[in-house]
Amino acid sequence: MPVVEPFRALRYDTGAAGPLETLVAPPYDVISPQQRESYLARSAYNVVHLTLPDSEEQAARDLTDWRARGVLSQERELYWWVAQDYVGPDGVARTREGFAASVPVTPYGAGDVLPHERTHAGPKEGRLRLLRATQTQLEPIFLLYDAPPVFARPETEPAVDVEESGVRTRMWPVEGGAETLETPLLIADGHHRYETAVAYRTENPAATHTFAILVSSRAPGLEIFPTHRIVEQVGDVPGERVDGPGDGVTLYRDGVYTRVESGDDFGPRVVESFAPAGVSYTAYADEAIATVDRGDADAAFLLQPVTVEQVARFARAGETMPQKSTFFFPKLTSGLLFHPVDA
Repeated sequence: MPVVEPFRALRYDTGAAGPLETLVAPPYDVISPQQRESYLARSAYNVVHLTLPDSEEQAARDLTDWRARGVLSQERELYWWVAQDYVGPDGVARTREGFAASVPVTPYGAGDVLPHERTHAGPKEGRLRLLRATQTQLEPIFLLYDAPPVFARPETEPAVDVEESGVRTRMWPVEGGAETLETPLLIADGHHRYETAVAYRTENPAATHTFAILVSSRAPGLEIFPTHRIVEQVGDVPGERVDGPGDGVTLYRDGVYTRVESGDDFGPRVVESFAPAGVSYTAYADEAIATVDRGDADAAFLLQPVTVEQVARFARAGETMPQKSTFFFPKLTSGLLFHPVDA
């Protein structure tokens, strides 16, 4: 079973770096080229200078310079309690809470950390070059564990309070020793980053840990949102006409809702079975419907959320889900903590 530990995080010193709002950003893989330019312009110390640099060598030089000049300072060994206040695609306000920890890096075959989706070689190659250059884990992985929360939120004012992309993140330092989790860890988001850490460890055996935000699957505020499918073309789909979206998969076409008939209870796989062409994705059902109404698509498949239990079932069976099966929202904000590989 995985044993997680506190770690000596690098953290921005806002006295030297400026307001935290100018320094943080979303994860690298959801930032468009235009957004990248905007974040780079916010501050010479914005995290995007490290996560999406002009070159890996430049990121390494920047990181070394920032540490030397006190822009980044290193904390003592701590966990960090993390709370994210957000409004989901369903319009409901929630708070998702977990803790940042140093997590052992082991191959999936060891069974301590389990994936649920397939990765691509290209992004991993780029992340590995960046890790080699900086020797620092720049962004956390999002992990789930099936047990009651390990810690509780401290009853003090947070050490960090920042808003980015409509999500307010607060953090508290937490004292503690190593904690054994009597359950495998399930990757919710960050498969490429985790597999990069595994690859780096094969090159550098001393790089035994990476860092993650760990969230109990039993904690309130954790939601998986559906990703609806907008399709340019799809053939006949058997089903029953209904008044609107409901259980299972609902097809919307020509102003009509049809509950799709299928013996499969896994919505993304049901959609794949009809081999639709020209598929795009959205978390917002009204956007999918409007796209069809405008004539920009033939139809939309409106899905119900995948459950944590379904994700875990796929992971434990060693199977991967269809593309865009899960939408864990919100993303984790980058730039709050960094994990040197020797921390």
